[in-house]
Amino acid sequence: MLPSRLLPAWAIVERDLRKYFRSPALLVASLFMPLLQLVIIGYAFGGKIRDVAVALVDLDRGPEALLLREKFEAVEANARTFRIHLAESMEGALRETREGRVGATIVIPEHYSQRVGQRLRPELGLILDNTDPFVVASLTQKMGEVLDAVNQPEVALRYRRQVGLEVVEIFPYVEYVQYLLPGAITLAIFMCVLLGGGILYIDDKVRGIHEAYLVTPISKLELVLGMHASGVIKGAFAGLVVTAVGVGLAGILHVLTPATLLVLAGFGVLVSSALVSMVSLLMVRVDDPMVPRVVIGLLNTLLFFPSGAVYPISSFPQWLQMVARVDPFTYAVHGFRSLLLKDVGPAAVLGDVAVLAALSMVCLAGVLAVFRRRL
Repeated sequence: MLPSRLLPAWAIVERDLRKYFRSPALLVASLFMPLLQLVIIGYAFGGKIRDVAVALVDLDRGPEALLLREKFEAVEANARTFRIHLAESMEGALRETREGRVGATIVIPEHYSQRVGQRLRPELGLILDNTDPFVVASLTQKMGEVLDAVNQPEVALRYRRQVGLEVVEIFPYVEYVQYLLPGAITLAIFMCVLLGGGILYIDDKVRGIHEAYLVTPISKLELVLGMHASGVIKGAFAGLVVTAVGVGLAGILHVLTPATLLVLAGFGVLVSSALVSMVSLLMVRVDDPMVPRVVIGLLNTLLFFPSGAVYPISSFPQWLQMVARVDPFTYAVHGFRSLLLKDVGPAAVLGDVAVLAALSMVCLAGVLAVFRRRL
């Protein structure tokens, strides 16, 4: 038996515990969140770079070039640092590298086999998309190891190969703060998204504000679109401000030409719309104001770290790469990185635009389907 003085306090404790244990969402999220952070953060940082797509341009096609391609296939099968595909032309390979579809282009020059036989120390070309410093370091190191193996004399060899490597970075040097900037812009949009859409409606219900507009003739469509537009405007504004300040802090203010700024603003609106509609769909039937507080932390971990914002996706284990493929942050970060650090124009982000636009439309349709307009 508790002392009488403690009974009121115990009543408050009992009430709070009942609310906690009777809410499966809060219970699961509070227990699951630490484990999720352990797994996501543990695997999203510091892993070995694997399966980076690399284009190979073989201008020689002689016996020594064939031997070199066998070495690349050995790396692909064992260390799995990169995956080689034979490019049809130099122009096509360079375009793929600039637009980020491959991490690098390896060039075997003309007369490579002949120069090896004449011991004239031919050089391979390694053209890098250097906007990702982690991938650059891994590919350069692995190519050095491959050439060390190629240059090792064999027992029956009549001459010693001396093959060099010429590294070309197609973009200016990218500092880590510049690498992080696209993730920071996406995160800023996401934080403003959490102040609008479905979460805003939950807050209005707690305050009783929703009663004011539910008794008006406003339709469900108008109500949902109004909340959606409010979240999109706030998110796009936050993204634009962080972009303008961030490029100054990162020392790349010169990239903000009027045309680039216009494209970035449009892309920011699309990212904001996709994230607002997704969060609104998750929150549309939630009544407990405690649930969004837990879900925010869960989404922050689940969306931000697997997106490649702070470390390359190619270093993730296979299951986490699958998470990255369905993570809208992945496409937002890739789009902002391409527009800010590569100056390749809107064509390079059409895939990101398609995914984000589809997500926005599907989630918004889902919100309209399940939204309940009642007190």
